[in-house]
Amino acid sequence: MKIAVPMERDPVEGRVAATAETVKKLKALGFDVTVETGAGTKSRIPDADYEAVGATIAADAASAAAGADVILRVRRPTAEEAAAYPAGALVIGMLDPYGAKEAMQDLASKGLTTFSMEFMPRITRAQVMDVLSSQANLAGYQAVIDAAATFDRAFPMMMTAAGTIPAARVFVMGAGVAGLQAIATARRLGAVVTATDVRPAAKDQVESLGAKFVAVEDEEFKQAETAAGYAKPMSAEYQAKQAALVAEHIKKQDVVITTALIPGRPAPKLVSAAMVASMKPGSVLIDLAIERGGNVEGAVAGEIAEVNGVKIVGHLNVAGRIAASASSLYARNLYAFLETLVDRQEKKLAVNYEDELVKATLVTKDGQIVHPALAN
Repeated sequence: MKIAVPMERDPVEGRVAATAETVKKLKALGFDVTVETGAGTKSRIPDADYEAVGATIAADAASAAAGADVILRVRRPTAEEAAAYPAGALVIGMLDPYGAKEAMQDLASKGLTTFSMEFMPRITRAQVMDVLSSQANLAGYQAVIDAAATFDRAFPMMMTAAGTIPAARVFVMGAGVAGLQAIATARRLGAVVTATDVRPAAKDQVESLGAKFVAVEDEEFKQAETAAGYAKPMSAEYQAKQAALVAEHIKKQDVVITTALIPGRPAPKLVSAAMVASMKPGSVLIDLAIERGGNVEGAVAGEIAEVNGVKIVGHLNVAGRIAASASSLYARNLYAFLETLVDRQEKKLAVNYEDELVKATLVTKDGQIVHPALAN
C-alpha cells in the first residue's frame, strides 16, 4: 500500500496532510509513504524529518502520486493535479464540495474515490476525526491574536503610576467551537468579553468561560433549539429585537469577532454597514466567515478594509495562519479516519462502504458523485 502526500498549491495554504508523527503511524499500518519535497516546509517540517521516520521524498507531485493507493490532501486537488492520480486511488481531504459540482464530477470521471472530511458526522466515535472542530478551534484562537495585532491598544487593564489603561471590550458573535475558543483566548489576554448565539444552550457555555451573554431572552429564545441541538428559525419580530440589541451593543465594543457559518450556504450577514459606522475609530472586526461571503458588510476577502477608521480583517484560511499547529491536528484527524479503512492483520486497504463514517464522507465512487447532499 502506498500513500502520497503532495504539497498544497494554494498560495494561502501552509498546512500539510501528514506530519512526521503520523507518517510513523502510517508506516506501522503497513503503508509506504511518499511525500513531495517541500510539502511540510510551511508547517516547520523539513524533508529530513519525514525521511527520519521512513518516508520517501519525491521530486514533484506527479512522482509522489505515481502508484499511490491513497492520496492525503488538505484542499481539493485541481484538475491538473488530479490528472496525475492513479484511477482507483482514494483521495482524502477537505474537498469543499458545495458549489463545486463540476470539479467533483471531474474527480469522479478520473476514477477517483474521494472522501470529504467536512462531512464527518459529529458522533462520539468520530470526534478524533472532526476536522471542522480541530481547525475551527485554532481559527478562534488566531482570530484573537490577529485582533490584538491589529488593535493599536493593550488588551488587559493596566494600572500604572501614570494612570490606568482600560481593558479592551471584545464581542464574539457565535459560540460554536471557534467562538468559544475566541472567548477563552480574549479572556486570557485580559479583555472584557461578551458573546451572543442563537442557541439557548450556548449561554451556559459562554458564562462558564467568564464572558457575559448578550441576547433577547424571551420565551421564543428559550424554545429556539431543536432536540438535536441545532438552532430553530426565529420569527422576524425576534430577529428585529435581537438586531437592535446587538446594534446598540456593538457601538461600545473595541473588537468584534464573527464566526457564523452555515454548511453549503453563504455566510449570514451579522454586522451591517450601519453597525460598522457606529463603532469608534480604531475598532477592529475579525470576519472568520469571509471565505463564504463574510458576516460583516464591507469585509474584503484576503484584505484588511478600513471604514472611517474601523478595520475589518478578512484574512483567508485563518487556521492555516498557524500552519504548524493546524497541520499537527489535521494530520491526526486524517490518520484516525484512515485507520478505520485498513485491515490491520492483513495490512491492506479494506474499505467498508456500509460503515457510517464512510457513508457520511464518501463523495465520488465508480465515476459518479454519490453523496446525497451533492447528487442533484
